[in-house]
Amino acid sequence: MQSRYATLTRPRLAALLPELLLAGQLIDRSAMAWCISSFGREEMTRIAIEEWMAASPIYTRRMQRALDYSGDDVVTIFKGLQLDIGAPPQFMDFRYTVHDPWHGEFQLDHCGALMDVEPMGERYVRAMCHDIEDPTFDATAVATNPKAQVRPLHRPPRKPADRQPHCAWTVIIDDAHPPVSPSQDCLALRESRAANLELSAIDPAEDGRGDYTGPLLSDLDFADFSTSALVRMADEVCLQMHLLNLGFVRAVARRTADPREICTKQLVGIAGLAAERIHRALDLPGGVEGALRVLELHPLLNPATYVVASPDSESITVRPGPAHADGAWISLCGPGSTAPLQAVVRAVDPRLDVVVEGTEDSWTARVISGEEPAGEFDEVAVTRISTGSNFTFQPRKSIPIMPVR
Repeated sequence: MQSRYATLTRPRLAALLPELLLAGQLIDRSAMAWCISSFGREEMTRIAIEEWMAASPIYTRRMQRALDYSGDDVVTIFKGLQLDIGAPPQFMDFRYTVHDPWHGEFQLDHCGALMDVEPMGERYVRAMCHDIEDPTFDATAVATNPKAQVRPLHRPPRKPADRQPHCAWTVIIDDAHPPVSPSQDCLALRESRAANLELSAIDPAEDGRGDYTGPLLSDLDFADFSTSALVRMADEVCLQMHLLNLGFVRAVARRTADPREICTKQLVGIAGLAAERIHRALDLPGGVEGALRVLELHPLLNPATYVVASPDSESITVRPGPAHADGAWISLCGPGSTAPLQAVVRAVDPRLDVVVEGTEDSWTARVISGEEPAGEFDEVAVTRISTGSNFTFQPRKSIPIMPVR
């Protein structure tokens, strides 16, 4: 099945990629408030650790294979971070230094996640910058080399309060390091349909970059990549989100007999905010037409080989597929659960609504227009608190980073 992103032009794909990466980062802004209210701050921290450790090694390897930059050195680790929903460009402004294949450093000149949690106080800053980062950075690196260690030079809480850069870390690969092993959740997710999904190959004959071989670049200018490479990256980034959500579902299910309520709240929040940003970034039309186009391009319904859906001029029809089999986001939508779909269409126009007819996993959502605007969902309002909700990407040049030794 052809990717839905193949319907976009190359410039629009280049504009969409950072938006998808940022949407992946904001999933936790949507989810963790509800985890805190249900389980408390400490359990929220553990959930975040478990979900990222489950997903990041899997999707990191997938992107390496897709763009042909597999390796076992620090450059490969840094390239993976540039295409990771945990580190969306500029919002999480990683600056890299490479000393040699086995030694490197990075600093965050701006950390959007820190900007979100600093107002919440030092306990939340320590939870994110210490408790969560320590195991999850190593878990991401294990996809490249199990002997890699990511260790802080300095990190928040910031002292003084305006310290720059926000944090700095070393990455050292040494055979003497004890190897990092994947978590049990990661081993389980390796068997999911998302982890093993086949996507369309990149066409090497197209204009533009078809891979990320060669030197590490200071910033990725997505406009440099070919159309098929951008399509593949967009689908891979959506899979990153699905894998992170599947890890989240596993973590929440260990703490409650019915994770559906919290998982639906998470989805509603990110569905609405991601739809708003996609609609604006691609300059899509308003009304029913624009809402259906946003639904077609939304991570909720992509990749096309994972979420089986067919749009037309007034509706979108969903059928059982790999995403339903995994229990992914789409399984939280249907005739009895319309809020995620409503959050998407109301991001385009608050007067829009959806009517969903069918069965639990085979249904049609018809977009309709009403007279009175609906209020914003609480879940979207919670996610909007993040500084990522109104973050603006700036043009940057791709400058090769050469070893300093």
